[in-house]
Amino acid sequence: MGVVRTNFGDHPNARTGASHLDVLEQLATEAGAERIAADASALAARIRDGLYYVACVGQFKRGKSTLLNALIGEAVLPTGVVPVTSVVTVLRYGQERSARVRITDGTWVQIDPDALAEWVTEEKNPENTKCVAAIEVLCPSPLLASGMCLVDTPGIGSVFASNTETTRAFVPHIDTALVVLGADPPISADELALVEEIGKHCQHLFFVLNKADKLSALELQEASDFTRRVLTNRLGRAVTTLFEVSATERLAGVAAARVWPELVAALTTLAQQSGSELVRTAEDRGLGILVTRLHRHLDEARSALARPIDESERRVEMLRTCVAEAERSLNDLDHLFTSVQERLARVFDDHKEEFLKHAKPGARREFAEAIRATDIRRGPALRSDAIRLAGEISRRWLDRWLAGAQPAVEALYVEATQRFVDLANGFLVELASSGDPALSGLPRTVTPETGFRVRSGLYYTSLVTETSQTPVGWFFDLVRSRDQQLRALERQVGDYLETLIFTNANRIANDFIERVLESRRRLQSEIRSALHEVVASAESALARTKQLQAQGRQAVQVELARINSLGDRLATLSLNRRSSSS
Repeated sequence: MGVVRTNFGDHPNARTGASHLDVLEQLATEAGAERIAADASALAARIRDGLYYVACVGQFKRGKSTLLNALIGEAVLPTGVVPVTSVVTVLRYGQERSARVRITDGTWVQIDPDALAEWVTEEKNPENTKCVAAIEVLCPSPLLASGMCLVDTPGIGSVFASNTETTRAFVPHIDTALVVLGADPPISADELALVEEIGKHCQHLFFVLNKADKLSALELQEASDFTRRVLTNRLGRAVTTLFEVSATERLAGVAAARVWPELVAALTTLAQQSGSELVRTAEDRGLGILVTRLHRHLDEARSALARPIDESERRVEMLRTCVAEAERSLNDLDHLFTSVQERLARVFDDHKEEFLKHAKPGARREFAEAIRATDIRRGPALRSDAIRLAGEISRRWLDRWLAGAQPAVEALYVEATQRFVDLANGFLVELASSGDPALSGLPRTVTPETGFRVRSGLYYTSLVTETSQTPVGWFFDLVRSRDQQLRALERQVGDYLETLIFTNANRIANDFIERVLESRRRLQSEIRSALHEVVASAESALARTKQLQAQGRQAVQVELARINSLGDRLATLSLNRRSSSS
């Protein structure tokens, strides 16, 4: 990820050295690893300028771009009703607003900052056909003056798969994350996986529940409690602060913009107290990633030169044949898997209908007994207690069903995926037996499925709008006798209880279906990625070997010696890096 050079060298975050990165850039240049050299140069520039990335991440249509516009105080980023952000956009400090685009070939193009939509939206730049690597916008925002860079990332989980891939590819560059969530669902399985991945190297995570103005107080509380609980369980650390805000209200100048000042204060405190540490951590993390990449580059170059050309040619042809056969087999199994999915959906629908047949009358009887046993005599308080009891009873019935249904559905899924796993592992074992050093960094097996690859995004809805009371109903609650009100509640809230169970049972069913689909997609993606990566590696190695061997044996020996020397220098750099970090 490139950066624009600025005059930040004198602010407290700036690091004057970056010498390890300079050495790495030189080694990468000598090794012919132009991309690694360019990345090392860009990172060194960012470190010297004391910049750190606070990335805004989350599912598409969470309002990430609107939130960033509100933070910097002006509508710089385009927003819309369809997924708009297709590339990473970095907002940085500048005395005047300006923007430029980096194309994938490394060139930069200065653009009108008011024309960002031409480059970052799916409508104007569908699936990034303009080959934009990144966009940088300079803004005179005080929040950015200390070196903080706010990063707008493509939303994950949209119909544009490339958007999710772009965001995941940016994860290693993230120093702090601003995770933007919503209420329906509060947090998706994809968002949980992304947060967990970012949390492995980011100590500071800020969680924002945006569009709070669209929710009632009860819905907001329900979404907030659920989100905190799920995040705490997934991250293994307490998530106590969830900023409930409305970026739209803030941009509109609404006076009481919820807890917006607290969010800005938290980011300001981060800049004041942790900015320098974030820059140092970014340097160390980035250097580690680049060193590993260069090690692999050198290993691949070394093994390619050591292998005879005819052997490499045979191997490449064999790999192409194997991959073609594996792809045909995967396509054949794809139809099988689709039929298995349909069978799973039918089986689970039958289970759901059987559950509802017993749950509705059973829960209703339990409710009638519970409401008559309550100490509250009558009036609105009795109705409120009835609604509370209906919620508790519905959750108990649903939880019991869910506990029994999940193992059965996962077992069916595992059975369905076994043929995919066997096929992939047979192919990878064949590759491993070749002894090709260039393949040493690739997975030797695809892990057998033991359950869903994505966690549940399920949460129960309380359907609070179904419990609203008319003025006439409120009056009757006041004047009715206890027995009269109880009979009315058994009928009215009993109907609400059945609706709760029915609606949430469908949510459970849909959640299972979505997890089967996403787990299947991830498994197939992992298999295909492994297949195509080994072919690409072998083809690249063969091309380099042919070029050098055409120059004669002496050229090959000189190149091997040069690669070994670069490897020794890289090893020394790695030792020096570890020493300076400890």
